Parts: sequence; C-alpha cells; structure tokens
Amino acid sequence: MASTVSTDERAPDGCLLKVSSGALKLSAKADYAIRAATEMAVAYPVPMKGERIATAQDIPQKFLENIMLELKHEGLVLSVRGRGPDGGYHLAMAPEKISLADVIRAVEGPLANIRGIRPEQIEYTGAAVPLQAVWIAVRANLRAVLEHVTLADVAKGELPPLVGERVADPDAWLPR
Repeated sequence: MASTVSTDERAPDGCLLKVSSGALKLSAKADYAIRAATEMAVAYPVPMKGERIATAQDIPQKFLENIMLELKHEGLVLSVRGRGPDGGYHLAMAPEKISLADVIRAVEGPLANIRGIRPEQIEYTGAAVPLQAVWIAVRANLRAVLEHVTLADVAKGELPPLVGERVADPDAWLPR
C-alpha cells in the first residue's frame, strides 16, 4: 500500500490516521496542535499569547483557540490570565516530558483506528483476517516514532536517532 502524509484534511471519525485510496493522512488539527505546542516549547516556561502562536505558525486564530482548549482539558497546556506580557498559554510541564503522541491523542484520540474501532477490537473474516495484524503493526510503528519524539526534541531541532535512521532510508522520501 502506498502511503503519503497530508495535513490538508481531518480524518472523518477524529482519528489521527485515515487510510483511503492508498493514502495515510494526518489531520490539520493534529498538525496545528503539534506546531502550537512546539512554539510553546521554545518559550517554556514563559506564557505566549494565542495571537503570537497563531501568527508564528500560520494557524487560524479560532482554530487555535479550540485546540488550546483541548490541550488544556488534557492537562498539557495551562492558560494564564493577565494583561500584557503576563497572560497567555504555556505548557503544563517541561517540553521534555511531552511526546508528539501525547499532543496528538489530546486533540484526536487514539493514534490509529479503523472506522472508529481500535485495531485489536476488529474482527475480520476469510482472506481479510491478517489485516488486523497489519493495522496493529502500523500503530506500533507510529508509536515507535511519535512516543519517542518530544516537544523539546522538535523545538531544539535535535531529533532522536530513530528518526534519523528512518529518514536516511531513501524509500522513506518516495511519495508512493
């Protein structure tokens, strides 16, 4: 199956991954949440105005506000009331303690599901039985990267060796 990553549309049932027509897609919401959280990681622990985050990452302000509410609800972001430089948003903990998977799950739920069902709960019949193992393996590969890359890694531009190993494979860059 060919796979590409796209940030231009949201998966229909709120999951991170949408598999259709041979494409693997990351939702705009998840992309925006990671980018906003990375901006806050750079400034940590100083609060940032939502307007500044939206401008820095070219995120629609209203969309960002909704994302921040979800990140706040999940305990990843705190909002600080105040006028001037004292108010805004900041990470609820050190960027080294927040993985990309944490951010994605906060805004989208599970990293991978099929029609809203977790892969381990799907039952296929006949020739399709092996597909359950395929979807579980896909999720495991997502976790292998997303659970080991932190906001601090991205903010510093120092990604874990696993990421370097994966992108060093020329096939990783092919849009097929």
